[in-house]
Amino acid sequence: MYELAFAAGLGYLLGSLPFAVWFGWIQRKNVLAEGSGNPGAINAIRVLGLVPGLMVLVLDVFKGFLAAFYGSIVGGTTGALVGGVAAVFGHVCSFWLACRGGKGIATAAGVWLAIQPLVVALTAAVWLGSWLYRRDAYQAFAIAAALLAPLVALVTRSLELTLTALATAALLLRGHWRYLAR
Repeated sequence: MYELAFAAGLGYLLGSLPFAVWFGWIQRKNVLAEGSGNPGAINAIRVLGLVPGLMVLVLDVFKGFLAAFYGSIVGGTTGALVGGVAAVFGHVCSFWLACRGGKGIATAAGVWLAIQPLVVALTAAVWLGSWLYRRDAYQAFAIAAALLAPLVALVTRSLELTLTALATAALLLRGHWRYLAR
């Protein structure tokens, strides 16, 4: 039990690291006040430029991957799942930012790369198809998030992984729900 608490705590701490905000400080820009005001990779690209924004994207993916990886070391598969969901929660509700955060897509991608890479490929294909059809990146993210759990169920046939995907999707849809209605 302590192992899962440790995985959750570490996952949250990793997920809460606001790389976009910190990269903004380096450039003397406030991503919380510029662009969309979102401390995520897409707004970092808008406000800080392509290279810093891509660095934020990579770091956001990496922190999700690390949370699941370290969670698996301390608590096996369940530890990876707990640590991963906690990382996504940490990204969307960072204590560094008084519970503000990004939408969690890159961090969730890192989590699922560590847990089940095929799911990331399928979800990315759903996103791409949705984007090509609607030309709305946020709506495509919402559709991909909504289909995460069914894809996990199809690929893994694991109740534990499917429930984790539902929790992840709920956190992602928190920031993307309004885009589904378009």
